[in-house]
Amino acid sequence: MTNPNRMQLNLKNPLVFFDLETTGINITHDRIVEISFLKVHPNGKEEMKSRRINPEMPIPPQATAIHGITDEDVKDCPIFKQVARSLAEQLEGCDLAGFNSSRFDVPMLAEEFLRAGVDFDMSKRKFVDVQIIFHKKEQRTLEAAYAFYCNKKLEDAHSAEADTRATYEVLKSQLDRYPDLINDVEALSKDYSSFNDNVDFAGRIIYNDKGVEVFNFGKHRGKPVTEVLAREPSYYSWMMDGDFPLNTKQVLTQIRLRELKG
Repeated sequence: MTNPNRMQLNLKNPLVFFDLETTGINITHDRIVEISFLKVHPNGKEEMKSRRINPEMPIPPQATAIHGITDEDVKDCPIFKQVARSLAEQLEGCDLAGFNSSRFDVPMLAEEFLRAGVDFDMSKRKFVDVQIIFHKKEQRTLEAAYAFYCNKKLEDAHSAEADTRATYEVLKSQLDRYPDLINDVEALSKDYSSFNDNVDFAGRIIYNDKGVEVFNFGKHRGKPVTEVLAREPSYYSWMMDGDFPLNTKQVLTQIRLRELKG
């Protein structure tokens, strides 16, 4: 299946547009209830897949009010751990794209893979966030982006599948509209899909202008991670015991081990 839109993405690897519906917006505590992804191959072939997930926790009414998914809808669905390895295989060798994905969907997906014990190496992938491109250019929501760029009304907004396909169409229309947007995933990822250079997905640790890993929160904001850990070793334990995403703890541990080996 190919899309009739005139803009075909210039891809070296398959690009997976994906959207998550969840129990809430807390990456550490909330869980996925639905995932949809549209895999676009370099030859233009498209594959759309959706599946619901039992989050192993009640879905709050305020979340159901947004995406329409109830506890009853997912009670017989697999838990994430049961589908994690298959999902990782389907995403192997692919770059990732979404709408607000760098701040929410990618960190949430990374957490679920870590909780499931599945090694899904995010460092090998490029990420395109259509929302950040949109905000840098126009400052709107996905519905407004779809109307603005595609001249269409977004039906079934906040269903993962509708939002996923709309995001794909918006990116192609953005490439049509802006001559300075390069039709290349690496350029879109590096130049347009991030506000800062995150080391972890949640942005608790970032690279400063010298390429040094620094904390991006709290009393040590702006200070090099290695210097803080050397002066205050207990800070590592505090973070590891604290309410931080697993990915943040993983990155912090990697930095610490690197210094110990050095």
